[in-house]
Amino acid sequence: MNSGDAAGSSSGGSGDAGAPRRASRKPKYSKFTQQELPACKPILTPKWVISVFLLVGVIFVPIGVASLLASNKVVEIVDRYDDACVPSNVTDKLAYIQNSTISKTCQRTLKVPKDMKQPIFVYYQLNNFYQNHRRYVKSRNDQQLRDASKANETTLCDPEKTRDGMAIVPCGLIAWSTFNDTYTFQHNTNNISIDKTDISWKSDRDHKFGSDVFPKNFQKGPLIGGKTLNESIPLSEQEDLIVWMRTAALPTFRKLYGRIRVDLKENDTITVTLDNNYNTYSFDGKKSLVLSTSTWLGGKNDFLGLAYLTVGGLCFFLAFAFTLLYLIKPRKLGDNNYLSWNRNSAGH
Repeated sequence: MNSGDAAGSSSGGSGDAGAPRRASRKPKYSKFTQQELPACKPILTPKWVISVFLLVGVIFVPIGVASLLASNKVVEIVDRYDDACVPSNVTDKLAYIQNSTISKTCQRTLKVPKDMKQPIFVYYQLNNFYQNHRRYVKSRNDQQLRDASKANETTLCDPEKTRDGMAIVPCGLIAWSTFNDTYTFQHNTNNISIDKTDISWKSDRDHKFGSDVFPKNFQKGPLIGGKTLNESIPLSEQEDLIVWMRTAALPTFRKLYGRIRVDLKENDTITVTLDNNYNTYSFDGKKSLVLSTSTWLGGKNDFLGLAYLTVGGLCFFLAFAFTLLYLIKPRKLGDNNYLSWNRNSAGH
């Protein structure tokens, strides 16, 4: 009995020894898998926090002041004319603007508030015009704009794809709705010329609009959406179109119309003769003419300066508040040696 038990015990032991060992799921130790690689782990002590807030405040406040001063140096004239250029006896503005037999010529008088040094930028401003609408933004074909061999490519250009079975070049709603108001300026009965060269991005002229692509079958439908294009001039030279087709992100936007290359003095009177052609009345939009100088920061924009001043002032306030808290009710810091990354790892 004892010998049999011993034999059975011996047999069972040898069976366990010969069985395959189960693979462990424990990963091989490495500093990468255990997240023990060297890393910057700063301890935010009160002195560090106060110093950082003070540093940000010292940097941001002067930048904000400089930005506001630069913005205040910009001289800007904004003249809204969409309502003023409709005769007072007209009750249906939409019918008026869509009637091509009525002259839309209008004169406006602008007074220069301060000296304006050249170049003076001429913009048109539209309000409540959503160029960022998804269907509007997609209504174009970039291949057609770039390559003359793709003139019949009108994918995504609905509803302005074809007319009488022929492709429209350039196709799409964006091109169809190009702004078509015009402006001429006079100062003391002398005409002021507007420089309309290089008003678009050079990258757009060189890469997005082909020098061998010419308008074709454009604005031939019963409803004219905007400007008509000269069919003898390639798209790469139609800068008003190129400027318009760089769509705006917000419903209120300005686009560059040209530049005035003469200085204007304070209290000068400028007479503007404009053609009020563009239809903004169907969607309660607004149109304005803008004359503006520029500085190293660009045009007039108080937001950037106010944003820097706000952040800088908030940092100074927090630095002062934390300083008072640290002096009035200090809190003893713990021992850094007890932090996990400062303890020696054992068993590896």
